[in-house]
Amino acid sequence: MKFPTLLALGLAASTHAQVEMDRLMRLKTDHWNQMRAQGAFNRYDNARLGAVRPEPCVNGKSGPYSCDKVDMLSFLSHSQLGSSTKEGNDIWGWTSPDGREFGAVGQTDGTAFVEIDKGGALRYVGRLPTQTVESPWRDMKVVNGYVYIGSEAADHGLQVFDMRKLLSVRGSPKTFNTGRDLTAWYRGFGSSHNIVAHEEKNMVYAVGTSRSSSCKGGLFMLDVSNPANPTSPGCVSEDGYVHDAQCVVYNGPDTQYNGKEICFNYNEDTLTIVDVTNKASPRQISRTPYAGSAYTHQGWLTSTSDMSFLLLDDELDEVDRTGVAANNRTTTYIFNITSLASPINTGYYQSPVKSIDHNQYTKDGLSYQSNYNSGLRIVDVRSVEADPTGKGFKQVGFFDCHPEDDAAGGIVEFSGSWSVYPYFRSGYILLNSIERGVFALRYTG
Repeated sequence: MKFPTLLALGLAASTHAQVEMDRLMRLKTDHWNQMRAQGAFNRYDNARLGAVRPEPCVNGKSGPYSCDKVDMLSFLSHSQLGSSTKEGNDIWGWTSPDGREFGAVGQTDGTAFVEIDKGGALRYVGRLPTQTVESPWRDMKVVNGYVYIGSEAADHGLQVFDMRKLLSVRGSPKTFNTGRDLTAWYRGFGSSHNIVAHEEKNMVYAVGTSRSSSCKGGLFMLDVSNPANPTSPGCVSEDGYVHDAQCVVYNGPDTQYNGKEICFNYNEDTLTIVDVTNKASPRQISRTPYAGSAYTHQGWLTSTSDMSFLLLDDELDEVDRTGVAANNRTTTYIFNITSLASPINTGYYQSPVKSIDHNQYTKDGLSYQSNYNSGLRIVDVRSVEADPTGKGFKQVGFFDCHPEDDAAGGIVEFSGSWSVYPYFRSGYILLNSIERGVFALRYTG
């Protein structure tokens, strides 16, 4: 009787998670439809949105935007980036061998490419249209100079584009062809929600593909050692749908896994850790729920050199006012993962303002958080080893790209920033806004 009971519980949890994902996407779609009806995606083309020259953060303002220790260096609207829909989503970056820095800017109708010059100014280089139809969800990551682009658009598959093509674009921006300009178009799956990259191992994982497939929306593995011919060595489906993940070669305190390929999966209602070293036979190490969960969205290790703690963001806890997020303030959950088999939620951090969290990435002890209406929030998380409750975490800078709700102390809505890329050697930061465009920023703290 025990096995059927556990199976039934697993199916019930999976069904509940799918219902919550459907609700989340519906909430977003309804909000964006309302924004379209109000002309929100058209009103920013000619407004004073950003810098034609750097605008330092002075007395809490960088141009029209509230800030602290974050300067606005440049801005390009989605219209200026060639988008007809003028709606943004994900973002990632690439540095060429000679040090030039580029961004891949997600939009509902494709991907725009920008270059950041030595002074922080943005230049629109070109764009790659969507492979099939428009979708508010588009995600991309870079492995060895190739950007891998997936989307919730039907039958989109995975676009493989060589970003080195951008190096020779001079003068007017170039619109690349979705046929002859692609290195490959992988069609082993149709739609996907996110793309995960493990560059060290030449691996890409598409997550959030069809739940009805054999992969169940889990980690769809792609070996991209040959970008012109991606191949799938396997899939992680045991815990079903994966919303996002971070995959690393483990080198942490749980020494039995040192040298193994470990993926930290954010699986709608749990943190799920999987050993994917053997692609044909991945092994689930743990599946950990937490108090206050509403929809487990994304997260990142606080340090890839230590690998003892990670940060997790939940996209519906502020909306549903679950647990400590009942006050609507952006809540980040802290996990001790010194034992991969037994992660512990040790505490949490809350932003000073109300907003929904979306994506965060860590670098040098700072978490760069893209939190919808409150924009970029930079949090010092270096105290986590000494105090894993999060009480020592401190916001050390911010840039609020959605000033409309500043006077109210923030609003829990799906506007503002979608994602951030903080990994350029120059220190420049790219922030992609849903309704405005892409910002080039610099943290001065």
